[in-house]
Amino acid sequence: MEDLIREGKFGLDVTPNIKFLSSGILEISGESYLEQTSVFYEPVINWLTKFVNISDKDIVFNVKLRYFNTSSSRYILDILDLIKIYENKGRNIRVNWFYKKDDFETREEVDDYRKDTGLKIYLLPY
Repeated sequence: MEDLIREGKFGLDVTPNIKFLSSGILEISGESYLEQTSVFYEPVINWLTKFVNISDKDIVFNVKLRYFNTSSSRYILDILDLIKIYENKGRNIRVNWFYKKDDFETREEVDDYRKDTGLKIYLLPY
């Protein structure tokens, strides 16, 4: 399986960096607010769906988003749901969410993700 690597872009649409490696190390970083969110995130979801169906490697998902909008949030939830499916298959996963120490909104968002998915998400301040 090929890795999925996309460099983030700034402009009218701001896309995050995506580094999804077939080794099971997954990372999303930067900022995410764009008009056609599905166009950007559907290939990411497709890649992860394939990974979940064919791989037996552990997943470490590192989230380093400084900002993301509501439509991006929905796709992040989809990614977390797929990771939960993988965990339910008996696979080892770890989700690390890096955030600014004083960013209470992100902490609340992560709490919502925990409730929605049942995943243990580690909040790591910087």
